[in-house]
Amino acid sequence: MLARARQTFQPGAPMNADLQATLSASKKSWLASANEATCDFPIQNLPFGIFSDTRNSARRVGVAIGDVIVDLAALQAAGQLTLPEGSGDVFAQPVLNPFIALGRETWRSVRIALSTLLDANCALLRDAPALRARVLVPQADATLHLPLDIPGYTDFYSSKEHATNVGTMFRDPKNALLPNWLEIPIGYNGRASSVVVSGTPVRRPMGQLKLPDNERPIFGACRKLDIELETGFVVGRGNALGEPISCAEAEDHIFGMVLLNDWSARDFQQWEYVPLGPFNAKTFATTISPWIVTLDALEPFRVAQPQQEPEPLAYLRHEGQHGFDIALEVQLRPGGAPQATTIARTNFKHMYWTMAQQLAHHTVSGCNTRVGDLMGSGTISGPTPDSLGSLLELTWNGARPLELASGGTRTFIEDGDELTLAGWCQGDGYRVGFGTCVGTILPARS
Repeated sequence: MLARARQTFQPGAPMNADLQATLSASKKSWLASANEATCDFPIQNLPFGIFSDTRNSARRVGVAIGDVIVDLAALQAAGQLTLPEGSGDVFAQPVLNPFIALGRETWRSVRIALSTLLDANCALLRDAPALRARVLVPQADATLHLPLDIPGYTDFYSSKEHATNVGTMFRDPKNALLPNWLEIPIGYNGRASSVVVSGTPVRRPMGQLKLPDNERPIFGACRKLDIELETGFVVGRGNALGEPISCAEAEDHIFGMVLLNDWSARDFQQWEYVPLGPFNAKTFATTISPWIVTLDALEPFRVAQPQQEPEPLAYLRHEGQHGFDIALEVQLRPGGAPQATTIARTNFKHMYWTMAQQLAHHTVSGCNTRVGDLMGSGTISGPTPDSLGSLLELTWNGARPLELASGGTRTFIEDGDELTLAGWCQGDGYRVGFGTCVGTILPARS
């Protein structure tokens, strides 16, 4: 089936009719749960992840739709999904990297084939109960795993509102942005080894912190543990050492996006960041959502990025719209509390530097990237008081405690707190969602 749908796609070329049809707002699935207006995984989405389940403990590639997972390894074994010759059993692998490495044409061909199979008017899977039982796994019976082998992780600092707030808080309010911020996408190389999947508990870190009245630092548990509401993008096609990726071609190198929580120890960060930037304040954990939403699924939600002044240097310029209208929110639920509090609502469209600009700048020196590399957006803050993507901003470094719906207040995260990030693009009668990105804080080791 897939071989029939396969097309040749040129980087940057418009979508062909088959691919465009997968995005139609009127498209419905024979899976009733996928047609609910608030479902994160309608037929227009089809995000990729890695799962195992109660009947098969092997990790393998799946696609979410409605309340089930399509087991792509089982679908391929049943002869309903054909990959290019020599591809091997990429769907039976414990990470997505081998599939992603097959390239954009194959990603799109798989999307077209699945969209056809799951369409309300296609009887091939709909009217084959034995086949459905083999290839559809209830999400309730599945365990989701880290979807990638992540060779490298870079985190950017690309929200003008966030950078301005932090600069105002810790430097001169009249000169909140450093001179280079409006010229280049600022970033730092993070720690890929501590990227974990949603649901993984996060232990409060230990380290050095400097109290205001102490001459020397002390060693202890982090006292100002924070979140950073971010998204991340996954590199789908790398570049060779010494060969930069142009801004115009950068999106052709991106497989898709995830939600990302860049946990931060603010007291460690304040002490260590001069002169070389974050280190242990950021290395202890970064949580990502398990489902990777492809750029193709996000195409209907493109918007213009914010106006950039001064105009970027030539290598950072691109034509067209490179922002995405992705609604984002954060909920905090204290340990044992029955109710969570929504503490922030913002939108990815506020990001000053685009993903294409981030990747172009990252590689302009000749830095090579690899399939599966993860690039964090940086904290996503908006222009209103409730659209700030970190507790550092929401509480203004602890000076303005947040009231919680279950009682009590928060300045920074306490042990037992559960933080949940969610994100979605709102379509006409459907939404393309990312699921959730969840982490619960464990006490520091004594």
